Amino acid sequence: MDLLGVLRALRQRLGGELFPLDVGDAAADRRAVAELIGQLDDYLLPRLATIDAPLLAVVGGSTGAGKSTLVNSLVGGEVSEPGVLRPTTLAPTLVVSPADEPWFMAANVLPGLARTTGHAEPGSLRVAVAASLPAGLALLDAPDIDSVVTANRELAAQLLAAADLWLFVTTAARYADEVPWSFLRSARERSTALAVVLDRVPPEALEAVAADLSRLLTENGLGGTRLFTVREEALPSEKAMLSFAAVAPISDWLGELARDAAERGRIVRQTLSGALDSVADRLPGLAAGVERQRAALDELRSIVAEAYSGQAFDEGLADGSLLRGEVLARWQDFIGTGDLMRALESRVGWLRDRIVGVFTGRPTASAQLRVALESGVVTLIRGVADRAAEQSVEGWSAAPGGAELLDRGGAVAATRLGRASPDVGERAEALVRSWQEYVLALVREEGAARRTTARVASFGVNGAGLLLMLAVFASTGGLTGIEVGIAGGTSVLSQKVLEAVFGDQAVRTLTAKARADLRERVRGLLAEEAGRFTALLDGLEPDAEAAPALRESATALRERGEAM
Repeated sequence: MDLLGVLRALRQRLGGELFPLDVGDAAADRRAVAELIGQLDDYLLPRLATIDAPLLAVVGGSTGAGKSTLVNSLVGGEVSEPGVLRPTTLAPTLVVSPADEPWFMAANVLPGLARTTGHAEPGSLRVAVAASLPAGLALLDAPDIDSVVTANRELAAQLLAAADLWLFVTTAARYADEVPWSFLRSARERSTALAVVLDRVPPEALEAVAADLSRLLTENGLGGTRLFTVREEALPSEKAMLSFAAVAPISDWLGELARDAAERGRIVRQTLSGALDSVADRLPGLAAGVERQRAALDELRSIVAEAYSGQAFDEGLADGSLLRGEVLARWQDFIGTGDLMRALESRVGWLRDRIVGVFTGRPTASAQLRVALESGVVTLIRGVADRAAEQSVEGWSAAPGGAELLDRGGAVAATRLGRASPDVGERAEALVRSWQEYVLALVREEGAARRTTARVASFGVNGAGLLLMLAVFASTGGLTGIEVGIAGGTSVLSQKVLEAVFGDQAVRTLTAKARADLRERVRGLLAEEAGRFTALLDGLEPDAEAAPALRESATALRERGEAM
């Protein structure tokens, strides 16, 4: 891929959302992306597409430095209106020769600024044609770099980044200000072609001020920069121009540039090379920022996945808690405990007969036990869903980028996320009823075998199914005192009777199937609940190839830039 292809691919990559979360210094990363996009769109892509296009010299500097007056004086006419009120230059003016007007009117550079040849509105680029300006060179009068208006400062920086050459204007009174030097150091870092104009210098201070500015340029790594001085002149009005003698050295130099294609090419290559190096230098940092974004999103997903893993339900399923309270009471109403448990070891047949009698003779008690069991499972599911929501909110609040996502929906939405969905109870009830039907289907299927048909018939499918449901919760974990005996007896008795009907291996298989199916259904419901959180992450994650691609682009730009 050639250099232009690398830059086009990079531009497409930067057009996606790379920093959706406030992780690390995401604000700085976003600004860097915006700057890179501007540099690509405004300068690198159009310049590389037409390497021999006219040279663009941007006249930049501080408020009141005399940029517009200088531009008017260089072209010998009023093409850029000096500001009487500050901030000045609300819209930039591009001065071109008649031969270059079609190129610049076609928005080959600075495509985001609408062109106008009349009154310039903010956000537009006024193009003025000056016959005195030689072909091959255009002058752009930029807004103040230290304007009190943020949009003006941002536009000034954008225009300077789009230039082949900076004609930087400062004054004898303000050349040591920090703001201009921050821009000049940026020009040094990007190897941008640069000339400095020291304006409004009193004749008696000319030598001393010029020498001090030269010293500062050297100290800031800009030694050898071309420096022009313009003596202070008394102008009759704001719109007056400097004398020809005052600007002749600058005008002559620019004229030579316009006529010398080789020198223009050298300046273009210098600025291009510096711009490419600058882009390449910033890409690894952006790649690291993208990786931080992906890691933060992975952590947020991990928090939700752990909270909604279903482990809490599995623990509730195994700790015996479902055999407490109402289920225990209904079991005792249904079948009793003491005599049955004492006779369990030696009189399983007698127990089976008694249970058969209970099933066939007390349907109301059977139904009540099934309802109690259903209610217990539903309560467990709701509790698990509530706790998972609380854990997710707590985890996100403490994790990088998580609090910001919760805040996007407002306090009310965050509060709702901290609890299970309002309809989770209804969904849990439907889930448990569906599971109970599945258990009955298992019993019917197993009871269809000839050897067990009569025994299942003696219990009834509902009765055997209810015993199988109880066997699913066969554990005494978490119970104390008499509850151990009662709850343990409940599950053990269910197990023994089922073994007498189906055989021990079949009971183990049926119990495992019923337990696994219940877990799977609950995990499906919890996954739906987790979706309330993961939906907030949908579409946010940068492409997995983004970070590697940015690093590859940096390497490719360095390699191809060296070959220029």
